[in-house]
Amino acid sequence: MKSTRNLLVGAALSAAIALGVANDAEARTKLKLSHYLPSVHGIHTDFIVPWTEQVSQCSGGEVEFEVFPAGTQLGNVARQQEQVVAGVVDIAHGLHGIPRGRFPRTSLIDMPFLTDDAGAATHALWQLLPDVLAEEYKGLKVLALHAHNGGLLHTSQKKVETMEDMKGLRLRTPSPAVSDMLSFLGATPQGLPPGEVYENLQRGVLDGTVFPWDPVKSFGLNEVLNYHLELGAYTVSFFFVMNERSYARLSPKARACIDQYSGDALIPKFGDWWDAWDKPGREQAIAAGHVITKLSDAERERWREALQPMINAYIQKVKSEGVANAEEIYRLMQKKIAEFKTAR
Repeated sequence: MKSTRNLLVGAALSAAIALGVANDAEARTKLKLSHYLPSVHGIHTDFIVPWTEQVSQCSGGEVEFEVFPAGTQLGNVARQQEQVVAGVVDIAHGLHGIPRGRFPRTSLIDMPFLTDDAGAATHALWQLLPDVLAEEYKGLKVLALHAHNGGLLHTSQKKVETMEDMKGLRLRTPSPAVSDMLSFLGATPQGLPPGEVYENLQRGVLDGTVFPWDPVKSFGLNEVLNYHLELGAYTVSFFFVMNERSYARLSPKARACIDQYSGDALIPKFGDWWDAWDKPGREQAIAAGHVITKLSDAERERWREALQPMINAYIQKVKSEGVANAEEIYRLMQKKIAEFKTAR
């Protein structure tokens, strides 16, 4: 009888231990986070990795992360949006313009001469998300929307100073709006992921690219470039989003931790981050003896006036593709950017 009782007690203890292990395993959630940039980029080192650490620490280790940057099986720039919508990854950071056409409202921020300030563009996107842009993020929890500083024109063999110098150049483009801008100026836009630009410049397939300074360094492009025009004529926007089902499966505590370190906590940081990320690329170009030219005020005004018909036509194209209030969204972006600049 005693032996039977001991066996029962032992079995109960074993079951309790097993249940405890199972509960502990269930309490810990590993989330997959993907992005398309190399692991040396500031978005990875200063933004994404610290964000995962903050959320994990806040949750007491309940949430853990596996990050997939460029070069991994989930780091393809063209697949970030579809991966997170499908739940292949739980969280993704990607470009609104690749693949083109998926975020027509949000991508109006990429229009020429709307802003050259990462902080202003980021502020505008975040302010307009709830009432104006939310339709484009169905099935997703938006953790942040942001944009980079004004992009430059970088070329390998030809120095560009005027609109006329753009004629015939084969240039990598990041978004539909920038593609239309380049075409209107006489260049031939080439849609390529950032990671493919180096090889195509090296082979002479491209004459140049439009980028802010930071990816020039991150992707090693100063090795195959010689000329840089500080154009500041456009910006490009990004999403940082989570699958809604993945978010809903988390405990209230874990969801609160994600909320605490996302959204309003992230948005004010992007302007300073981009300033810091841009600086090494420019310094590297100077050290390499490259020619850096600033667009003159008079020439900049020429570009602005010349591109106005393209801007009007692009807004009408977005409108014809189903965004009935495209003009209103564009005006609201102008207003929010002006508010940001006034507040500083």
